[in-house]
Amino acid sequence: MVTAAIFRAAATVMLLVLSFSACQAQLSSTFYGDTCPNALSTIRTFIRSAIARERRMAASLIRLHFHDCFVQGCDASILLDNSPSITSEKFVTQNNNSVRGFEVIDEAKSAVENVCPGVVSCADILAVAARDASEYVGGPLWTVKLGRKDSTTASASLASRDLPRFADGLHRLIDLFESKGLSERDMVALSGSHTIGQAQCVTFRDRIYSNGSDIDAGFASTRRRNCPATFPNGNGNLAPLDLVTPNSFDNNYFRNLLQKKGLLRSDQVLFSGGSTDSIVNDYSRDPSTFRSDFASAMIKMGDIEPLTGSAGIIRRICSRVN
Repeated sequence: MVTAAIFRAAATVMLLVLSFSACQAQLSSTFYGDTCPNALSTIRTFIRSAIARERRMAASLIRLHFHDCFVQGCDASILLDNSPSITSEKFVTQNNNSVRGFEVIDEAKSAVENVCPGVVSCADILAVAARDASEYVGGPLWTVKLGRKDSTTASASLASRDLPRFADGLHRLIDLFESKGLSERDMVALSGSHTIGQAQCVTFRDRIYSNGSDIDAGFASTRRRNCPATFPNGNGNLAPLDLVTPNSFDNNYFRNLLQKKGLLRSDQVLFSGGSTDSIVNDYSRDPSTFRSDFASAMIKMGDIEPLTGSAGIIRRICSRVN
């Protein structure tokens, strides 16, 4: 009886392992090789065109993929608009009037639908767009695993809970990333995407007027010029996250942190006497290591809870369920 029970338990564990492996195996870089061989080149054309029109869009598309994957997995839930049955994730604090690039994804999706109707998911387009955006501005290139399906739901409550905030401390950030299976090193590498892009005054006002010991006084003074102290004056005024090379994907973001010139509190806490200081030091000295780790972390992030196989759908229009 005991032997039989042990055998049944072992068989159950093996079945779970095989099931998990089969799910993961459904993500493949050649997923559309037969069903839509021109999918990646079609997406690439639209992403490159969008960034050529507005350099900032590169950062926006990387962030869009990140904010998608952190909420119920990489399932394009962030793209869904409000409807009678859906409360959109677009309007939570971390996304509202901040996350952007939706129209670029819509354009790429429309073009792919013209070539291969009902084949390529919005979730995969987000993943490919992030990779192509990185490459266009001089960042690393990586092989994107494909085969994700799109969700039929969104979760504003999970978005509010699981997305980082600009004033988060180090331990909060570590906990958030670890809850998604990402290490401290992954977190610091992914934060390096702030080497490009811009932030609104409302997100860094408190930091630049704090007169704190964790911010360079000259840097704070420079940033105050376009960010008035009184809320809500100038809330939407933009400042580059990397003041030195704001349009190039490099490791200056980490060098800035060493000089207490991180624009957001959630940036500077990565180098503030805590457990991630050594990683920031590594990346500030070795841009090739940063690039390699960033690519690896993006691949790892793209593996967060994908819908595959019979789970999920292929949305015809990314902002609504079919």
